[in-house]
Amino acid sequence: MDALNQDILIDALSGVIEPELGKDLVSLGLVEVLEMENGDGGASVRLRIKSSSPAMHARQRMKEAVEFALEKLGVRLGGQISAEVEVVPLGENERTVQTRKVLPDVAHVIAVASGKGGVGKSTVTANLAVELAQRGFKVGLVDADIHGPSMPTMFDVVREKPQPVEHAGKPMMSPVEAHGVKLLSIGFFADPEQAIVWRGPMASKALGQLFTDGDWGKLDFMLVDLPPGTGDVHLSLVQQVPLSGVVVVSTPQDIALADARKGVSMFKLDSINVPVLGLVENMAYFSPPDMPERKYHLFGRDGVKRYAESSGTPFLGELPLIQDIREAADAGRPAALQEGTEAAMAIAAVTDRMLEALANLSKESNEGQPS
Repeated sequence: MDALNQDILIDALSGVIEPELGKDLVSLGLVEVLEMENGDGGASVRLRIKSSSPAMHARQRMKEAVEFALEKLGVRLGGQISAEVEVVPLGENERTVQTRKVLPDVAHVIAVASGKGGVGKSTVTANLAVELAQRGFKVGLVDADIHGPSMPTMFDVVREKPQPVEHAGKPMMSPVEAHGVKLLSIGFFADPEQAIVWRGPMASKALGQLFTDGDWGKLDFMLVDLPPGTGDVHLSLVQQVPLSGVVVVSTPQDIALADARKGVSMFKLDSINVPVLGLVENMAYFSPPDMPERKYHLFGRDGVKRYAESSGTPFLGELPLIQDIREAADAGRPAALQEGTEAAMAIAAVTDRMLEALANLSKESNEGQPS
């Protein structure tokens, strides 16, 4: 067998295309040769390949493509190449414009999920977005709750529509802006009086267009309000969008917690592998306006906090069940705008812990990168 060297190896791998990015592994800088040795009748190599998708199935396909390229190279050289191929997802700090086909100018994409409906997930999402915007961050929000889009109401923009624009020769849509947040929602394109009944593929395609066809510009954060439960939309999102992490919302009630556990376990699956930034306990307690010092735990007490501790998941805090939050959502002015109120302070505390969890995650990712 002819001797294998780095130039020959890299040349062979330049024919392997990263499917999400549409370019070869070598030009994207996703190949790391850890070890290479020639022997009698063959050669051995150990490679680390980086993938734009964290999903297990995508990394497995990438591994098979690399192994097939090495098998063909061995035949051409007249021998056999023994290969050990490790495919790892790109770290958050490695996601440059070149390696981010979708949303290259968005620093962090954070999904907000819940195991079941009715726990206040959309209200939490809207308030987190507004709180981040008030702190000076550039913020976008995608209302991906396909079957129950509520963000146009929560931001008081029901009558507004995204405007068509052209960016680099491509027709796009300009998000609606309110309270410092750029917003796109399926609700802008549907009759508010009509139910949205879409099968999985149609819903996934529509969701994808909110990300790819939105003229988002540069953003520090994009929040994504997911549908409740687990399903096609969640899987499509993971495959299409580079998520930095997910926040899971639940009430302390046992039945809500049971579904929240399923949601957390879904994001921790090897095939999905999205970091859970933390859990939020919504509707944690009720305090009467005339007796604010009293707390009535209508749905149980500390259920989400206990689950967070037992599962090793960060607890981001609790939000009260108070009239101000409900009225603010109905009026299209999220409670985070009401500076100094109990609701606004609770939202600020949850936001602080979410940012802390994200910073810790980025630190761990940087420390885990090979030197």
